[in-house]
Amino acid sequence: MTAPPMVVLYIDDDMIAGRLVQRLLERRGYVVRHVGDAEAGIESMRAGDIDVVILDHDLGTSSGLDVLQAAANIPSPPPVIYVTASSELPVAVQALKAGAVDFVVKTVGGDFEVLLVTAIEQSLDKARLLREKEQAEEDLRQSRDRAVILLAEVNHRVGNSLALVSSLVRLQARAYKDPDLRNAFEEIEARITAIASLHRSLYTSDDVRSVALAPYLQSLVDALMSSVSTSGIAPELRLDAQAVAVPTDKAVSIGVIATELVTNAIKYAYPDRSGEIRVRLTQDGDVVTLAVEDDGIGWSGTGDIQGTGLGSKIIASMTRTLGTELTYDTAHPGTRALIVFNAI
Repeated sequence: MTAPPMVVLYIDDDMIAGRLVQRLLERRGYVVRHVGDAEAGIESMRAGDIDVVILDHDLGTSSGLDVLQAAANIPSPPPVIYVTASSELPVAVQALKAGAVDFVVKTVGGDFEVLLVTAIEQSLDKARLLREKEQAEEDLRQSRDRAVILLAEVNHRVGNSLALVSSLVRLQARAYKDPDLRNAFEEIEARITAIASLHRSLYTSDDVRSVALAPYLQSLVDALMSSVSTSGIAPELRLDAQAVAVPTDKAVSIGVIATELVTNAIKYAYPDRSGEIRVRLTQDGDVVTLAVEDDGIGWSGTGDIQGTGLGSKIIASMTRTLGTELTYDTAHPGTRALIVFNAI
């Protein structure tokens, strides 16, 4: 299909000059609309069906600069080519600063026609490229928004699915009377909860590339507290966390480590099941420290490991992922386990 002809608006109070410009441009296939004053020109520009404007500086009772000033308030105005006399070159500079895309000096002869047509073609090309750029940016924004929505939905569904799995594990644990089996299932449930909580954090996050650790750890502590409180007397869990954000892949490891350390403290720190377990998160520059501490019977990281040792293997694997290792503060009364890692 043949593209419709480009529409040129020519604003000039000189009717003779207007007819001359109209004839020379129509010979080249343009549709030309000529108006003789600023008000009519602005109204035509607001109509939104103009491809390019040729604007003369001298409009009798007003100037082309007034039109440019008014055009600045028009959404997506057409490109404006400013026409001046040879003695008005400083005015052309003002016009360019005010929003004109080009200027042509009004002369007698063929030069004016050639320069005017060239300016029109170039301004139309610039306008087309600008529209294509804006459309591409809009398409990119829409694609990004769709991706963010889809990713949030994925995290939401994964979080819900893992929560369901966690509930099934908890129900299965209640079917056994053997305390060792029940403990094993409770540990599995806690590990699943750690990952499910991460996906919930990503679902509500503005940036899925990072996770705010304070609310994430709070959700883990709350889940663990809810789990142990059903069994009667249990240690009290406290969280003291600074505002720290880390990449998502690091958050997974941190959550699993915190879950394992707190679970160990719940099981072994207090033989009478009463006491306090504290989770602390601090940041100094890019260095973050996670500490899980209690005032119980104490563990320095050496000696025989109680239980199956699976928790220790999981912690060792997660710390390697973070590029760090688990250490113990031997000066602390009770147990104080530490990991130090880079937030970036």
